Amino acid sequence: MSGVTLSNVIKRYGDVQVIHGIDLEIENGEFCVFVGPSGCGKSTLMRMVAGLEETSGGQIHIGARDVTRLDPSQRGVAMVFQTYALYPHMTVAENMGFGLKMNGTPKPEIATKVAEAARILKLEPLLERKPKALSGGQRQRVAIGRTIVRGPEVFLFDEPLSNLDAELRVDMRVEIAALHKQIGATMIYVTHDQVEAMTLADKIVVLRAGRIEQVGAPLNLYRDPDNRFVAGFIGSPAMNFLQGEIRGGALSLPAFKQPPALDLQLPADGTRVELGIRPEHLRIDPEGHDFRLELIEKLGGISYAYLNASTGERLIVATDGESDLTDDMDVGISFDPARAYLFDTDTGLRLR
Repeated sequence: MSGVTLSNVIKRYGDVQVIHGIDLEIENGEFCVFVGPSGCGKSTLMRMVAGLEETSGGQIHIGARDVTRLDPSQRGVAMVFQTYALYPHMTVAENMGFGLKMNGTPKPEIATKVAEAARILKLEPLLERKPKALSGGQRQRVAIGRTIVRGPEVFLFDEPLSNLDAELRVDMRVEIAALHKQIGATMIYVTHDQVEAMTLADKIVVLRAGRIEQVGAPLNLYRDPDNRFVAGFIGSPAMNFLQGEIRGGALSLPAFKQPPALDLQLPADGTRVELGIRPEHLRIDPEGHDFRLELIEKLGGISYAYLNASTGERLIVATDGESDLTDDMDVGISFDPARAYLFDTDTGLRLR
């Protein structure tokens, strides 16, 4: 297994630049997730690592090898796509071993590698079935098995769960995480789903418009975001934001009659800011009157209260599932100021 290093990597399509000088180090054996909204460049960046997209500038190393100009077959990578791309007329075993067969690998070696991959993925009872007799999750496991038998240096996953229903997505997340622990391979995984990123990754790379916004361990990004974009993207439900301004050396928030005091070095008067606070860090005060409780979603163990401020801004508050709150109540909110974040509205950067 090998790590992956990207050095000032650039991608252009004609005059349009879509990847802007990416520098990134993925350690040997690390599970790295590229996450971001549609069009941010995450799949393009992965395809450049795979050699499916030409690199316009910079270098890509896998281990000690410069693979920037190598063909995909020479890079030592294997890729799992959104679509399973299984041959319908072949059995599971034949699909998994087809790449090795085309490379002239001896039949006994193919059989051994297919059997080992099937053991890892719990596919032994399915080896003689054809894809039409498999569920979506089983087909995706076969697609993953096809990459395992090749013994690549780096595994690449391009939104492999997007075609599965919600329950299967959860099951496959667990299986992929267990697979990484078992084989210890370097894996790069692309998703727009930040829940997948948080639950799978050793390292998350948050991308926007072809640039890296922040890199770090999942909980580090959750607890210590560098800017408003990362703060709003990581975490579910998303962080709440309230508009404010610095006046007279203090924070003014129109949504609050009495703005909270924050233990921060505030910027100059007149600076427009946003206060960020996560739903799970807010508490509802039934005695307050700053917000109108518009809707409460009762999900069992937890409920989500949707509050409207007089300014038109909306907050989501995570509450106890046994709460007796009802719609159309006037309530207040409270929170630990240490859990709040302040962002410069113009730059999006966090104020610390």
